[in-house]
Amino acid sequence: MIRNLTELYQYRALLIALSMRELKARYRASVLGFLWTFLNPTLNMLVYVLVFGVLMRSSVPNYPYYLFCGLLPWIYFASSVMGGTTSVSDRRDLLTKVRFPAQVLPATVVLTNLINFMLSVPLLLVLGLFFGVYPSWVILWALPLLVVQTFFTLALAYLFAAFNVAFRDLQHIVGNLVQMAFFLTPVLWDLKSVPALGSMTQAETQQLILNVNPMASLILAWREIFVGQRAPDWQALGVVFAISLVLMFVATAVFERRREEFAELV
Repeated sequence: MIRNLTELYQYRALLIALSMRELKARYRASVLGFLWTFLNPTLNMLVYVLVFGVLMRSSVPNYPYYLFCGLLPWIYFASSVMGGTTSVSDRRDLLTKVRFPAQVLPATVVLTNLINFMLSVPLLLVLGLFFGVYPSWVILWALPLLVVQTFFTLALAYLFAAFNVAFRDLQHIVGNLVQMAFFLTPVLWDLKSVPALGSMTQAETQQLILNVNPMASLILAWREIFVGQRAPDWQALGVVFAISLVLMFVATAVFERRREEFAELV
């Protein structure tokens, strides 16, 4: 794991260059260009607000802002994981070159989506002002939270990218799992609204969701900062970070073991 992260730092210029190229290519033929960075999450939010806020009459106060606080980090996570899964298998043009550092490819996808996410944060702050939520010093907690989420996301991207080279069905499996996880994670709904399940109490049911779904803890943390304007539960985030460390150790080990095969398999 340390070796992989060290190599990423050594190739940081290449990593940044590939990310910038990806961002430019993404909007090259578009009339609105980088405006789609703001329009895509905004349009998604409007659709979900219409369905859950208007038609289903969500009882959550300031629901559009509440939703957007969960939607932005989820889009960052989902886009990075799905793009990271195919990041190696789709880049035969680079992998067949002499000594190209394959570990840069999943990281490029994550960095590109991280930049998109950070560009969208001002839009979130403006929306907060519209609903009477004003930024405070608590927003600084977003920086360590972003590190935790990025570490978790990067670990999954490396793990899935390593296996997808030989097993291309994985990219379709991951796509479906991410879509399912979206509805099972408190992005559109409030965790407090979850009823008791079976013999468990409501509190035990809610805790179960947090225990089995690290993204649930991360989404709640973003809302604690931007909606509740208070520090997140760092004990829960510490657990997520510990999981991320183990996952990163496994993912980079698998990636390193399979890296020599990439050029042949793609």
